[in-house]
Amino acid sequence: MPYFEFEGKQIYYDEKGEGKPVIFLHGNVASSKMFEFILSLYRQFRVITMDFLGYGMSDRMDQLPADLWIWQSKQVISLIQHLNVEKVCLVGTSGGAWVAINTALERPDLVERVVADSFDGRESLDAAFSDNLRRERQAMKDNENAWWFYSWCQGQDWEEVLEKDTQALLACAEQGLSLFTHPISELRVPLLLTGSRQDEMAASLEDAWEAIRQQVPQVQTCLLDEGEHPSIITNAAECARVIGAFLQD
Repeated sequence: MPYFEFEGKQIYYDEKGEGKPVIFLHGNVASSKMFEFILSLYRQFRVITMDFLGYGMSDRMDQLPADLWIWQSKQVISLIQHLNVEKVCLVGTSGGAWVAINTALERPDLVERVVADSFDGRESLDAAFSDNLRRERQAMKDNENAWWFYSWCQGQDWEEVLEKDTQALLACAEQGLSLFTHPISELRVPLLLTGSRQDEMAASLEDAWEAIRQQVPQVQTCLLDEGEHPSIITNAAECARVIGAFLQD
């Protein structure tokens, strides 16, 4: 299995297919396994997946940092450099969407296009987010389907992974950290926002996206009627059609 090194730790990644390189970035408490059943929809690309440090088949961390999505963007930059490719496209879903945008904000020379799926554009986390997160994560521990998903993505230590992820996000909210390395208005690569009207975890997408439209010069949006969170999985075929067309444009 292929790995690359970042800050003395080993990060797992995988590649399939040929064509334009596209890196898929998983959300919080997930891993690259979440894309396993949809990658055939992107067979026209050189598809690259990775597990962020602390998740999936990558090395574990004693603690995850409060600036989680910024730290993870540094891992993506390291992977791009390891692959020795000129430019890549990034497809990030849920938490991975912030990672994708941060990567492009930091290194636009390495990124051709960005897709941010199931992304509400918030710039920081607040007390309401923390309260909702605590309730949501407790409910997940009591949900048999959630157990299966987390154990499938993480292995037997899924509860420890879940707890470390939760603590990192709570610390981010408590410290009032920005979720972006630079204002999103500085994004200089084409951006596609995808999501679903039925997404229970990303309220008021249309309002959030309108605010982004006013700040980012090259942005497209696609709000689907069907699907829940994240859209790239729950409405896989339609998302793949829209995303594929954008990346090939």
